[in-house]
Amino acid sequence: MKWILNKVFGIIMLTFLLSVTVSGQDKVIVAADGSGDYSTIQEALNHCKAFRDYEQEIFIKDGIYHEKVLVDSFLTNIKLIGESKENTIITYSDHAGMPGVGTFNSYTVKVLGDNITMVNLTIENASGEVGQAVALHVEGDLFEIKDCNLLGNQDTLYAAGKNSRQLFKDCFIDGTTDFIFGAAIAVFENCTLHSKRNSYITAASTTKDHKYGYVFKGCKLTAEEGVDKVYLGRPWRDYANVVFIECEMGAHIVPEGWHNWGQPNREKTSFYAEYNSKGTGANVEKRVKWSHQLTKKQAKQYSIDNIFRFEVEMD
Repeated sequence: MKWILNKVFGIIMLTFLLSVTVSGQDKVIVAADGSGDYSTIQEALNHCKAFRDYEQEIFIKDGIYHEKVLVDSFLTNIKLIGESKENTIITYSDHAGMPGVGTFNSYTVKVLGDNITMVNLTIENASGEVGQAVALHVEGDLFEIKDCNLLGNQDTLYAAGKNSRQLFKDCFIDGTTDFIFGAAIAVFENCTLHSKRNSYITAASTTKDHKYGYVFKGCKLTAEEGVDKVYLGRPWRDYANVVFIECEMGAHIVPEGWHNWGQPNREKTSFYAEYNSKGTGANVEKRVKWSHQLTKKQAKQYSIDNIFRFEVEMD
């Protein structure tokens, strides 16, 4: 009996000690001034356990982090939380045309791992108007980002990965040309899309076998002063799929709404649609004939659960 009690007690103590250890590892602090566990975000990520099945929280104190950050494919279930989105800034200045740099490795932050969450951050490509320069590049599945600023010019957000599901909530995203582009299934809820010059907002490359591509719900489309000719999107690939639902559109959105990128054949394969667009730029009756206006019944199909569930069933 004594042996059994000792064994039970030992198991209880071991469980307790393991829980303390795990708890101690579950939250780390990054501080640029050296007051945290790590002074760079990448250093904190490099010390994360691979393929976690429980959440690791990385809290990032206010500061300017001049670094190129990679959340690799073996890093899962990680939550990066900034102290404040205005003052927790990740910035870098790579751009296409630099030695060894093209569009797809010009990122400031790249996410390849699954189940990654970001909150209260500013992610910036500070290159300026020099061509393609990605701020955030995402390919991991079930990515979520909330209350963040994504700042850049051309190609600010690369929402990539044909089997990647991404959710953007209450974010501010600005740019010039094609500043949201790629093949992902991405939902944007209550985001502000800010055009910095006359050009195109989206350049989707949705794959043929996906019913959904980019879905913007309750978003606000704004522009810099003097900007007055912005298209909702143009098809980077044949089956580009973009839908705006109950979005407020400024006067900078051109009446025709969509562009075919000089490829008339893509008018037959792309799917561009709106439902209940509002504002001066919501010129529904003047949209290009090959775009669509959803019915109320059709618009109801564009819930986050339905979009993501459909894609799970496709896999």
